[in-house]
Amino acid sequence: MQAAPVRATAIPSFATALRAVESLLMSGGQRTARRNAWTSVLEDRRRAKDRVEAQQVLERALSSRP
Repeated sequence: MQAAPVRATAIPSFATALRAVESLLMSGGQRTARRNAWTSVLEDRRRAKDRVEAQQVLERALSSRP
Protein backbone atom coordinates (compact mmCIF):
# COMPACT_ATOMS: atom_id res chain seq x y z
CA MET A 1 0.00 0.00 0.00
CA GLN A 2 1.34 3.41 -1.00
CA ALA A 3 1.10 6.49 1.19
CA ALA A 4 -0.86 9.41 -0.16
CA PRO A 5 1.31 12.29 -1.37
CA VAL A 6 1.72 15.07 1.16
CA ARG A 7 1.16 18.65 0.04
CA ALA A 8 3.01 21.29 1.98
CA THR A 9 1.30 24.65 1.89
CA ALA A 10 2.76 27.61 3.69
CA ILE A 11 0.66 29.18 6.37
CA PRO A 12 0.25 32.84 5.48
CA SER A 13 1.83 35.36 7.79
CA PHE A 14 -0.35 37.62 9.88
CA ALA A 15 0.47 40.56 7.59
CA THR A 16 -0.53 38.58 4.50
CA ALA A 17 -3.79 37.52 6.12
CA LEU A 18 -4.48 41.09 7.21
CA ARG A 19 -3.89 42.37 3.66
CA ALA A 20 -6.29 39.75 2.30
CA VAL A 21 -9.02 40.81 4.73
CA GLU A 22 -8.25 44.46 4.01
CA SER A 23 -8.61 43.90 0.27
CA LEU A 24 -12.02 42.30 0.80
CA LEU A 25 -13.31 45.10 3.01
CA MET A 26 -11.80 48.20 1.41
CA SER A 27 -11.67 49.64 -2.04
CA GLY A 28 -8.28 50.12 -3.68
CA GLY A 29 -8.10 53.82 -2.92
CA GLN A 30 -8.76 53.33 0.77
CA ARG A 31 -6.14 50.61 0.93
CA THR A 32 -3.56 52.85 -0.72
CA ALA A 33 -4.43 55.74 1.59
CA ARG A 34 -4.12 53.51 4.64
CA ARG A 35 -0.72 52.18 3.56
CA ASN A 36 0.50 55.68 2.75
CA ALA A 37 -0.64 56.88 6.18
CA TRP A 38 1.18 54.03 7.91
CA THR A 39 4.33 54.72 5.89
CA SER A 40 4.13 58.35 7.02
CA VAL A 41 3.78 57.28 10.66
CA LEU A 42 6.86 55.07 10.39
CA GLU A 43 8.84 57.85 8.70
CA ASP A 44 7.80 60.36 11.39
CA ARG A 45 8.96 57.94 14.08
CA ARG A 46 12.29 57.51 12.33
CA ARG A 47 12.79 61.28 12.05
CA ALA A 48 11.88 61.76 15.73
CA LYS A 49 14.43 59.12 16.73
CA ASP A 50 17.07 60.85 14.58
CA ARG A 51 16.25 64.21 16.23
CA VAL A 52 16.65 62.73 19.71
CA GLU A 53 19.98 61.16 18.77
CA ALA A 54 21.24 64.43 17.25
CA GLN A 55 20.16 66.35 20.36
CA GLN A 56 22.04 63.90 22.58
CA VAL A 57 25.20 64.26 20.48
CA LEU A 58 24.98 68.05 20.66
CA GLU A 59 24.43 68.00 24.42
CA ARG A 60 27.43 65.71 24.92
CA ALA A 61 29.58 67.91 22.71
CA LEU A 62 28.56 71.05 24.62
CA SER A 63 29.06 69.46 28.03
CA SER A 64 32.58 68.32 27.17
CA ARG A 65 33.70 71.83 26.19
CA PRO A 66 36.05 73.53 28.71
